[in-house]
Amino acid sequence: MRIPSTTRGRVIVALAMSAVVVFFLTTVPFHRNWFDLHVYYGAVDHWIDGRPIYDYLKPGTHYGFTYPPFAALCMLPMTLVGWHSALAISQLMNVAAAAVILYVCLDATIRRESRHRWFAYAVAACMLALLEPVRDTVSFGQVNLLLLALVLADCWLLTAGRERFPALGRLAGLGIGLAAAIKLTPAIFICYLLVTRRWRAAGVAAAVASGATLLAAWAAPTASRTYWTDAMWNTDRVGSLAYISNQSWQGMLARLTEPVAEPSRAVWAIGVLLLMWLWARRARQAVAAGNELAGFALTGAAACLVSPVTWVHHLVWLIPALAVLADSGLRAAPGDHRRRRLLTWALASYAILCSSMVWLWRWNDGGAPGFLGGNAYVWIALLLLLLLPLGRASSEDGPYEDSGPSATMGACAHATASPSKSVPVSRQSEQSASPTQPGSKPARSGSGG
Repeated sequence: MRIPSTTRGRVIVALAMSAVVVFFLTTVPFHRNWFDLHVYYGAVDHWIDGRPIYDYLKPGTHYGFTYPPFAALCMLPMTLVGWHSALAISQLMNVAAAAVILYVCLDATIRRESRHRWFAYAVAACMLALLEPVRDTVSFGQVNLLLLALVLADCWLLTAGRERFPALGRLAGLGIGLAAAIKLTPAIFICYLLVTRRWRAAGVAAAVASGATLLAAWAAPTASRTYWTDAMWNTDRVGSLAYISNQSWQGMLARLTEPVAEPSRAVWAIGVLLLMWLWARRARQAVAAGNELAGFALTGAAACLVSPVTWVHHLVWLIPALAVLADSGLRAAPGDHRRRRLLTWALASYAILCSSMVWLWRWNDGGAPGFLGGNAYVWIALLLLLLLPLGRASSEDGPYEDSGPSATMGACAHATASPSKSVPVSRQSEQSASPTQPGSKPARSGSGG
C-alpha cells in the first residue's frame, strides 16, 4: 500500500483505519462483558467487607479470584469508586499499557523505516487492537497488557533507557518483579535475567517480587496463607485444561487425550524441560547478538508454552516476537528471498492471531485438521521459539547478522536502511555481570487466568 504523500492524506487514512477498527471491535466480535473485571471488582468488595477473598464466586458462576494476594492489594482502590468508574480507569490503563508496548517493541523499527512516525504508530495501534489476545484482554477487563508493559519497561531500561538515563538503568528488574508479584507467569523473566547473567537486574526483580509478596503476607496473612497453601494449587478454579482456549503445551496434550484419559504428567514435564532448555539456549544467543527484545520475545513465547494454562488472552506475550519477526524482515534487502519469507511469516502469524480460528473446533476435535487448527496458537508460539531470527545490525551502517537457526549462509549481506536512518534495534548490556467461543459462557476463571 502506498503511503499518502500529504499530511492531509495521511490524517484521512489514519482516521479511516481507526473508524474501521472501532466498527469491527464494537460490532463483529462477541464482547466478553468485562467478565474478569467483574470478578476483580466483586472479589475485593467481598474482601473489604471482612470475608475471605478466595471464597468469593462471581454470582451465577463457579469462578473466583485466583491471583496472589498482592494483586488483590493493588486492586483495592476499586472499592473507592463505582463500577463504571472502575471500568473507565481499567480501559485507560490498557491504553497507556498499549502505548508502552508499541514504543518498546517498534520505536527503533519505525525510526529506521518511516519518515512519518506518527502515521506508522497509528497503523501499528490499529493492528494491535485487532489481535484476538488484545481484544479479549480488553473486553474481559484483564490485566495482561499491564503486565506486559511492566516487563517491557525493563527491556527498555536494559537497552535504550540504560544508555540515555544511566541512573534509571539501575532500576532494571523493577517491572518484572512487580509483574511476578501480581501474577506468577511473568516470574519466568526473572529466570531470563539469571540465564543471561544480568545479576543485578535479576536481584532487583527477585527482591521486588519477594518484598511485594511479604507486604501482602503482612497486610493479609489469612489470604496469603490460603493462596499459597490451597488456592494456588487448586486447578479446578481456573477451568478445564482441555478447553480450546488453553493454548499451551499442556492444553494441547489434554485435548489430544480427552475424554479417554488425563494428560500424562510425565510427558508434560519432559516437554516442559525440552522447551525450557531450548529457550535458555536461544535467549543466551539473542543477548550475545545484542538483541535484547528478541530475548524478551523468546521468553514470552516460552511462557505461553510451558504454563499449564494459557488462555487466548494470555497470548499478548507473543506481541514482542511478532515485532522482532517483522523488524528482521524489514532489515533484509528489498526483493531478497529472506525479506519475503520473514514478512510473510510475520503477516501470516498476525492474521491467524486475529482470526479466532481455534474456536472452529470448540465443540469437536475435527480429527487431524482439528488437531492442527484447534492448536494453531500453540504452533505459532512453538515456531517463534524455535526459529525467531536473533540477528541485528552490528553498527548503524554495518551488515545484517543473523544468529537464528533460520539464517541463510551469505544472504542479506547489507542492511536496507541508509546510514542516516539506520539505528540498532538494541544493544548488549550487562553480559558479563479464558476466553470463550463468541456468544458462549466463560469456561475458565474470570480472574485467573
